[in-house]
Amino acid sequence: MKKWLFWLLAVVMVFSLAACSGGSNTSSGESTSDSGGGSGDEEIKLRIAWWGSEPRHDYTLKIIEMYEKENPGVKIQAEYASWDDYWKKLAPQASAQQLPDIIQMDLSYFSQYAENGQLADLTPYVGNQIDTTNYTENYINGGKIGDKLYGFNLGVNVVGLHYDEALLKKIGVDSLAEDWTWDDYMEIAAKAKDAGLFMDTGMKADVFFNYYLRTQGKSLYSKDGTALGYEDDQMFIDFFNMTSQLVKDGAVPTPDYLAQLKGLEDDPVVKEEAIGIWQWSNQFVGIQQVANRPLKIHNMPGPNTSDGLYLKPSMFWSVAENSKQKEEAAKFIDFFVNNVEANKLNLGDRGIPGSSVIKEELKPVLTPEQVQVFDSVEWAEQNSSEFDGPDPIGAGQVIELLDSLSEQMNYGQMKVEDAAKQFRQQAESILSQNK
Repeated sequence: MKKWLFWLLAVVMVFSLAACSGGSNTSSGESTSDSGGGSGDEEIKLRIAWWGSEPRHDYTLKIIEMYEKENPGVKIQAEYASWDDYWKKLAPQASAQQLPDIIQMDLSYFSQYAENGQLADLTPYVGNQIDTTNYTENYINGGKIGDKLYGFNLGVNVVGLHYDEALLKKIGVDSLAEDWTWDDYMEIAAKAKDAGLFMDTGMKADVFFNYYLRTQGKSLYSKDGTALGYEDDQMFIDFFNMTSQLVKDGAVPTPDYLAQLKGLEDDPVVKEEAIGIWQWSNQFVGIQQVANRPLKIHNMPGPNTSDGLYLKPSMFWSVAENSKQKEEAAKFIDFFVNNVEANKLNLGDRGIPGSSVIKEELKPVLTPEQVQVFDSVEWAEQNSSEFDGPDPIGAGQVIELLDSLSEQMNYGQMKVEDAAKQFRQQAESILSQNK
């Protein structure tokens, strides 16, 4: 009798909990409906997450509104943040299997999330929900690991110097030569410092050290991702001696100075306190808009610039493996990359688009600044080398390590030679787990 009462109470509790939980969970973005396109009676809810600046947030929200208007049965919850905050928020969501349905994914974390089973293979949706008629195979393959497509490439970028030509002339330099070198860069930086300006705001350690390594036939990671891609630590010493010396000389800001910047509007380039900023081509329009004055794009210093440069997939839209609305998520990705009006809002901010049709449609509406971005990528197509592929698992930890060591070198708290040894020891310990 007691056993019968126990099971009766258990059944009652299950149904009571079900009634209290409601039909959907907005925090997870799940829906009770499995149909795509909002064709059923129940509303489909998606969550989408990205990082970026205020202009990116604004136009992405407008694209979401456009999609919801065309698909009235779909509601999309937006989650966005700065770069650092974005990954801090994403990590616990991944651990809890509560990732947003659509995730903006960077190469630094791409392999980690994909190989941990947290990203869905988009292959079944290519040619169906996602129209790839006007894309090259190489463009699409940028989001592949092995034979699975874990991300849809949102555009390609090239790294370079975005600078104020008027400030450059103010320090007595009329122009930057296409074949300029690191020595030229150091000389110009010294002139900027003497004129009371910063040359730039420093270089993101992993991005620009990797470029430097590539100019010498090496790379940050080995091809199999189990070790560093260079053997001679003198390369590390030479590069970071240069960057840390610039901080010591006052030609670029100290870490303390940079830590006080609250956003793009505080950047020294925007405030006319620095000549330039090193960044990817897709970031040019954003800083130009905030600066609200003419800026220009220039290629990286050499020698061997074409060996160092590569066309990088800017970022991907990925779909979470835990999503219950993968088909609808894929349809939104198709809208984002193939809808002409959506791309007129985007205008290459996430990279030069892959669709030949979209590129043609955008030409008449591009601003002079956007034309510069398209032109810089076109130049790089003729002056670059093969992309190394997605970063290996553990790359996020390696980058954090390198950033930390770079900051300590810039503070003068660590000798470059000691940092080189520590980086090799700890980075290779992290990467060895991929064996």
